[in-house]
Amino acid sequence: MSFFSLENQTAVVTGAATGIGEAIARRLSEAGAAVAVADIDEQGAAEVASSINALAFPLALDITDANSVRGAIGAIIERAGRLDILVNNAGIAGRAAPIEEQSLEEWERILRVNMTGAFLMCQAAIPHMREQRYGRIVNIASIAGKEGNPNMTGYSATKAGVIGFTKSLAKEVATEGICVNAVAPAVVRTKILEQVTPEQVAYMTARIPMRRTGTPEEIAAVVHFLSSRECSFVTGQCYDASGGRATY
Repeated sequence: MSFFSLENQTAVVTGAATGIGEAIARRLSEAGAAVAVADIDEQGAAEVASSINALAFPLALDITDANSVRGAIGAIIERAGRLDILVNNAGIAGRAAPIEEQSLEEWERILRVNMTGAFLMCQAAIPHMREQRYGRIVNIASIAGKEGNPNMTGYSATKAGVIGFTKSLAKEVATEGICVNAVAPAVVRTKILEQVTPEQVAYMTARIPMRRTGTPEEIAAVVHFLSSRECSFVTGQCYDASGGRATY
């Protein structure tokens, strides 16, 4: 028996042109899924998809635009006939700065990408999952959503929102064969760290008992289980992948 097999399933991973999203796309593909490598960076998505396998395909997507989201989900259904797995990974950290130095435009951009993007993707995917009485949704949150990081109010607030959104939606579809969960990584060594200062990275890493950053592949392993059929009695949960930073 092959545990956590995703054969004959179709997945979409947002923000999959790099970092954690790319690692998730590769992991789900290795488990047998056909994966839509979705990203606003169309060329990056195409390069990642072509480097995975014949079942992976690129998908140009702006998760903050409702028309783009509906069109992307429609393209997946037209191509594969079904959508089994949605991984809402795309997100931004925003500029690390005291609140009085942050602009309203910066705040609203973080909200659009981190919160509204997940909302729009779920809103578009849920009807198809309901129709087939099956689905797995994994939202990538952050340990910052539980504990809060100073000078990252927008990021921390939106990731807390993702956790609350996950728990609410999970209860909404709990009897329809759809499981909705979140993963809360601590700091992971990806390009998103280029958006924050070395001092901010040091602050976050110092609070990890393992005294190291995580890897994208370690996050992908957790997402793999939550995307599988074996994740059948787990919903509305937030799985920490934090090296021991959070214990609740």
